[in-house]
Amino acid sequence: MKRWQKASTAAATLIVFFLFIKTTPEVYEYVQSVKYGALTEAITVQAPLLNEAEERLLKQIEATAEKQKIAPIDAKIDRVWRAIPGLNGREIDIEKTFEYARINPDAAEISYQYKEIEPELQLEQLGAHPVYRGNPQKKMAAFMINVAWGNEYLDGMLATLKKHNVKATFFLDGSWLKKYPDAAKKIQTEGHELSNHAYSHPDMKHLSKAEQRKQIVKTEQLLKSTLQVENKWFAPPSGSYNQTTVQIAREEGLGTVLWTIDTIDWRNPPAEQIVAKIGNKLEPGSLILMHPTKSSSQALEGMIKTIQKQGYKLGTVSETLSSERVD
Repeated sequence: MKRWQKASTAAATLIVFFLFIKTTPEVYEYVQSVKYGALTEAITVQAPLLNEAEERLLKQIEATAEKQKIAPIDAKIDRVWRAIPGLNGREIDIEKTFEYARINPDAAEISYQYKEIEPELQLEQLGAHPVYRGNPQKKMAAFMINVAWGNEYLDGMLATLKKHNVKATFFLDGSWLKKYPDAAKKIQTEGHELSNHAYSHPDMKHLSKAEQRKQIVKTEQLLKSTLQVENKWFAPPSGSYNQTTVQIAREEGLGTVLWTIDTIDWRNPPAEQIVAKIGNKLEPGSLILMHPTKSSSQALEGMIKTIQKQGYKLGTVSETLSSERVD
């Protein structure tokens, strides 16, 4: 074929091709999307149209989802309670609920599937502030057990926690941890959270900046070397701290945590007095301070039953201070 004939044939082919594109809407839209870079990497095949029953089902799910939507709550700084964690929102996962209902058409009612929506502002974004409690709309509480001396009642407390399947957070004094690594490992084996309680139970606010850092870092190193713990929290001994304490803890990757309710078990009150106190003062997000003492050991089972009877979930400090929902 001569060169001009080849050119003529090619030109005719191009004309036919462009006419086909122009007169075929689907193809034309495709070419336009490529031209303007709007084509996605994966081409999604359009799903079949819903039948009337499925359309009614989807509208019902969407209407219910709108009514049940709970917005997330941002973490905030409170004048009294200082840093307060946020709380996830909750809403129906429309897509999952619809698909589940489609494959279970004979179900007596719709099985709604939910998802949590995290708040925009989380606790760790608030800066260097102490934490005294969880979110006041989260019906959860935690035992924070400070361990700096004595092991006489520790096994009994661990047995009670295990009996009721409750996990607590144990804040370990560094000098105690160095002296009793096996006891610390037993706490860890039981599945409890282990955190930092300084090294020698000092009055932190009266220490220099360098001494405060030494107290925190020395115990943090022991937690890692002895127990391989990646810790999140620091509880200042006797609740004594200043802004330097909180700032140093933050620089070391730790949040400073105190308590909402104090058992004052070091005064050896009767067990029933402690249980009554917890029952009267308990509120959502409570962090309950105690030590491995005779009073707390004897009161622990009563505290657990009282807290659970009021409809609270018991967990670690990390769980209580997280933004995750418990409902």
